[in-house]
Amino acid sequence: MNTEFFNALDALERERGIAKEYVLEKVEAALTGAFRREVGASANVRIVLDPVKKDLKVIRLMTIVDEVTDPTCEMTQEQALTAKAEKKAKGRSTKVGAIIEMEMNPKTFRRLSAATARQMIIQGIREAERSNMVKEYESKKESVITATVDKIDPENGNVILSMGTGFATLPVAEQIPGETYEVGDRVKVVLTEVHSGESRGPLVSISRSHPSLLRRLFELEIPECASGVVEVKSVSREAGSRSKVAVYSNDPNVDPVGACIGKSGMRIAPILAELSGEKIDVVHYSDDPAVYVAEALSPAKVLSVEVEGERTCRVRVAPEQLSLAIGKEGQNAKLAARLTGLKIDIKA
Repeated sequence: MNTEFFNALDALERERGIAKEYVLEKVEAALTGAFRREVGASANVRIVLDPVKKDLKVIRLMTIVDEVTDPTCEMTQEQALTAKAEKKAKGRSTKVGAIIEMEMNPKTFRRLSAATARQMIIQGIREAERSNMVKEYESKKESVITATVDKIDPENGNVILSMGTGFATLPVAEQIPGETYEVGDRVKVVLTEVHSGESRGPLVSISRSHPSLLRRLFELEIPECASGVVEVKSVSREAGSRSKVAVYSNDPNVDPVGACIGKSGMRIAPILAELSGEKIDVVHYSDDPAVYVAEALSPAKVLSVEVEGERTCRVRVAPEQLSLAIGKEGQNAKLAARLTGLKIDIKA
């Protein structure tokens, strides 16, 4: 039985990456707890776990006394001699004050104690698995993961995605508005948060509406963004409707907007397809706030930009460009403001 136990530990370490030493600690704590539930809270116990010899022992420690006041951890000299004669106990001495060892068989533990010990071990393994997954996902934070739709909750519309090493929930609030999903669909999501401190609840938060998804898609699909020649400086997004992406070239010979859009829109086409046709304005980034704001309000033509203070600017456009600059329900102006980090006041 002990051989099977240690073989199982080896398999657990090999297949799930859970350190054998960690599991042995949990087993020791579980057996100690089970023993004290059997005998009493004050009982002394020593757990021997030897992975080399593949040996597991539960040893009860009894102190020899003149008069027993706590039978859970004390015995008289006479009782010690009897236990040794019956080979139920071991010890170098049976003098008062000496400690005698009695090996216990875990199989004799009551069902409740055994079940509790088993639950403690299982819980420990789950915690180790969660910890391993947290470490794995931490390295993937804010990266794009391709997942498969496993299930759709008909009550709240949440989508359960299989991510290879586990499952994650894509809430309605993090979905692209108007997008529909079918079981088996493959979708790209961005990993926004890793909840390492929570023993229950979701391990990760994922999103399809977060601006980071658009940023990472540019880095995946546009070679110049992947290599660092073109940088995505800022992203503002209203998922499912429209987004703005500000790009900058570290090479004066490379046009960042042209590199991202490509001939006839070929470069940006896969990103549009992944985001269900969401409109994307790619604009030039500039360190000059006035130039940057004028670019951000594209496709509207700006006549002048006057920067007032650090966070406000006044923009003037031709009367026929006013509605285009503001956009439907103010969308273009709002996206430009988020992109630049400035409050924009537009006047004809």
